[in-house]
Amino acid sequence: MGLSKATVDQLVRENVDHDCPGYPEVCVQLQAVADLPTRFGDYQAVAFWNNLDKKDHAAFIHGDVFEREDVPVRVHSECLTGDAIGSLRCDCRDQLLGALEWIGRQEGGIVLYLRQEGRGIGLANKIKAYHLQDSGYDTVQANELLGFRPDERDYAIAAHMLRSLHIKSIRLLTNNPAKVTNLKRLGVNVASRIPLVVPPNEYNRPYLETKQNRMGHLLELEQFDPLDSDSS
Repeated sequence: MGLSKATVDQLVRENVDHDCPGYPEVCVQLQAVADLPTRFGDYQAVAFWNNLDKKDHAAFIHGDVFEREDVPVRVHSECLTGDAIGSLRCDCRDQLLGALEWIGRQEGGIVLYLRQEGRGIGLANKIKAYHLQDSGYDTVQANELLGFRPDERDYAIAAHMLRSLHIKSIRLLTNNPAKVTNLKRLGVNVASRIPLVVPPNEYNRPYLETKQNRMGHLLELEQFDPLDSDSS
C-alpha cells in the first residue's frame, strides 16, 4: 500500500501557493501524485517543481513512507544516455534499475529523480566531455577542461523534496560519500548508507575507476576481476 488518499490530499493542499521564507535559495512545490504500476512493483509518481532551476523533478514512492524513519532512498541524477538509451559508458541505468528493484522488495522506499544531467553540466556539455574522454581524458579532466568542477550537482532540491514528503530519516542508497555529506549539510537525517555497486563492463571500467580513485566513491572494483567470466 502506498500513500493514502488522505495523505496525498494533505500533501497537495500543503503545496498550494507554497513558499519557503526560511529557504530563500530554493522553494520546491509538490504538484501532483498518481499511481504508477511498474515491473519493479507498485509505485506512486510525485511531480515537483522548484524555483531554483525551474525544472520538473520526480519522486517514485513505494509503500507508505509518510512520517517514517529510516526510509530507503536513492537520489538519482538524470542520465539520458544511460537511463533511456542504455549507454555502456556509465553505470547510471544499472544503478537506477537496481534501486527500483531493491526498493520494490522492501516495505517502503523512494527514488528521487533529479534533472541534473551530466553531474549537473547538462546534456550538451556531457557530450562534449564524452568527446574529450574519447581523446584520452578522464571524466574529472574533461569537466575541468570545459570549465566545470568534477561534480556540479546541488542537492538542495532533493533535501526539500524529502521535507515535503515528511520523511524523518533516510537510509541512502549510494556509493558517493559526498552525497551523504551534502544531504546532511542540508538538514537531511541520513541514518545510514546502503552500497549500490554494480559490476563494471569493458566500456565503463575506466569511468568507474576514476570515480573510485579520484572522486572517493566506495566501489571496490577490485572485487570484479576483469578476467573472471562471472563478473562480465
